[in-house]
Amino acid sequence: MMHTFASLFRNKEIRNKIFFTLAMLLIYRVGSAIPTPGVNADQLAAQLGDNSILSMMNLLGGGALERLSVFAMGVGPYITGSIIVQLLSMDVIPALTEWSKSGQTGRQKIEKTTRYLAVVLSFVQAFSLVYGFDKQYAILVNSRLSTYLFTATVLTAGTMFLLWIGDRISMKGIGNGISILIFSGIVSNMPAGFAQVYNILTGGNSQGAVFNGVLQFALYCLLYLAIIVFVVIMETAVRKIPIQYTNSSNIRGGSDITFLPLKINSASVIPVIFAQAIMTAPQIIISFFNQDLYRTLNSFLSLNKPLGLCIYAVLTILFTFFYTELQVDPDKVAENLGKSGAYIPGIRPGTETKTYLHKVLNRITVLGALALTIIAVIPYLLPMFTSLPTSTAIGGTGIIIVVGVAMETMSQLKGQLTQKQYHGFLK
Repeated sequence: MMHTFASLFRNKEIRNKIFFTLAMLLIYRVGSAIPTPGVNADQLAAQLGDNSILSMMNLLGGGALERLSVFAMGVGPYITGSIIVQLLSMDVIPALTEWSKSGQTGRQKIEKTTRYLAVVLSFVQAFSLVYGFDKQYAILVNSRLSTYLFTATVLTAGTMFLLWIGDRISMKGIGNGISILIFSGIVSNMPAGFAQVYNILTGGNSQGAVFNGVLQFALYCLLYLAIIVFVVIMETAVRKIPIQYTNSSNIRGGSDITFLPLKINSASVIPVIFAQAIMTAPQIIISFFNQDLYRTLNSFLSLNKPLGLCIYAVLTILFTFFYTELQVDPDKVAENLGKSGAYIPGIRPGTETKTYLHKVLNRITVLGALALTIIAVIPYLLPMFTSLPTSTAIGGTGIIIVVGVAMETMSQLKGQLTQKQYHGFLK
């Protein structure tokens, strides 16, 4: 690993890309500390610790939400817009379906549509958050319609500026611009989270209490590391299905057997995001009209309560199966295998291949759904039995994103390094 890092920094082009990315991330972190004009950030920050949903949103945004900074919305509206467009491209809207099959030109049109949708979603979400926060926590200096519109416009502009930064990182930096921004927001909160856990566990007055707290903190760090290893295994685990070709020239020997890899967790972190949205959207809408009904609903659907946590787990499992079917279409895979003259040994092409792929995909998705659900509920399960707050608990969406982005980025950098070495060899 150290040799890989050394090789990356010795390459001038990759080193410049890394420094450019760090400069863009510095701008992002500075903007995350700039509060939106006319907002009482202290009033909002005092409420986050008691609300599990707000705590999780604040964690994913790198602490920008608790200050309601100009980047408080993050790139969430763009992610939501891209998911919506992707779903609508699945033979729902003919134009989007056609664009998805039109190569680079179609992808550019889909990306442009996603950006326009992100603007609309960002403004609606920003207006809803500001209005809801002001009604519940009185965070605005002047509670007028013009203030709501101004604040929502500032937050929308912040989101679009973040998308521009993400584009610059993708074009001139190390790539994966949007993912890198989410990654940096989560990682930036980790030191403060560990410090908070240490202070909570070692908060006793006696020497024995402090010693026990240090041991508990060491156990916390080991458990954190174990969950990271578990996420790495889950993200890299695949079911390899052997593939052979009817054309004998494609088969050079037993060592050249081709495999069709099916990931255990093809849906990544999207089911968790869907489940959180389904749990929170009704509460947010109702909070605008009926505070009493909102409090009653929140008492039942709160992720800090057993009933709400069980519903959240069930939704995560269901959405894992749903999104996996969208990501990996066994019928289309079987069709592509038939067109390329490939087949699965012992399985007849056509209907039998489709049935077999459906069966394998459903079996491995059970493991992926259970693993994803375990990681998703840990941040809310641990505070029920410990003194740790939800925002510092182990696991959850944050670790899945951090591990996934780190692995993908390192893979891309190593690929760029290898490509550069090949070019040098040819020259």
